Amino acid sequence: VVDTARTRSILTRYPRATVVPVERYSEVFNRTRQSFRLQKRRPSLILARKQGNLVMEAPYGIGGQHNFYFSHVLNCLYDCRYCFLQGMFRSAHYVVFVNYEEFREAIQDTAASWPEDDVYFFSGYDGDSLALDRITGFLDSFLTFFASRPRLVLELRTKSVAIRPLLRREPFENCIVAFSFTPEEIRSLLEEGVPKVADRVAAMRRLAERGWRLGLRFDPLVLYPRYRDGYRELFEDVLDAVPQRAIHSVGLGAFRLPKDFYERMVRLYPEERLFAGPLEERAGMVTYASGLEEELRGYCRGELERRVPASMLFEY
Repeated sequence: VVDTARTRSILTRYPRATVVPVERYSEVFNRTRQSFRLQKRRPSLILARKQGNLVMEAPYGIGGQHNFYFSHVLNCLYDCRYCFLQGMFRSAHYVVFVNYEEFREAIQDTAASWPEDDVYFFSGYDGDSLALDRITGFLDSFLTFFASRPRLVLELRTKSVAIRPLLRREPFENCIVAFSFTPEEIRSLLEEGVPKVADRVAAMRRLAERGWRLGLRFDPLVLYPRYRDGYRELFEDVLDAVPQRAIHSVGLGAFRLPKDFYERMVRLYPEERLFAGPLEERAGMVTYASGLEEELRGYCRGELERRVPASMLFEY
């Protein structure tokens, strides 16, 4: 990809960078004996071509029957202690797959299997959809594509307030800008670099005023002593600020990790209290003990059902 226009455009932002050509990005990204924690302090940027399956079936949905995700970037600008990426990847370097044209072709080919139905595509599964956009130019490359294909629904999942590229454009019905939240006290403890809840709420309000459709993602649900007050206050702050007409969907997601991811993350953070909580393994996943998870999920579900229509609420 060294001679592609997108690579050249990205490199112009870093005239003093040392550029190291490699045959395949996995030579750097997948090698053994790397320190994720050290790399997270000063990550490098890897530009590559994604090969193989560019579009994959999503493990969740928000109302559609056909749900897929695609990852134009691996790893995230932020450093959330619970994030599964640090258990899945050996490296904390950012990978940007610059073959956007092939992604768009794969998305269109996937949707062609259901010519009469809406097909949902989730961006932000392996990294934040907006946080690195000033480098990647992802939004400018994909929003026009989706806007001209109303049957293809795009979810942009983010914790960022980098909404300027969206404010510059006209909103369209089949794009959902979905913001992830935990209570502010959890953000301050476990989400290094993530903008404050109030700042994200302000960004959502601006997008709603411009006519963008919004998603609320309370994910993961974190159990802590003040969780009842914390989540009730969070729901009030968000839902009082954002008009319901602008909300497409509300999602609740449990805290859970594949067992091998969890074990790697414990090795990275042996003193992290989150991983010493009342957790148990069920079917290869580590999550809260079943009674506690249902208590937390049930409380949050009940609080949300008092504020939004049940048809808007999805759990995963």
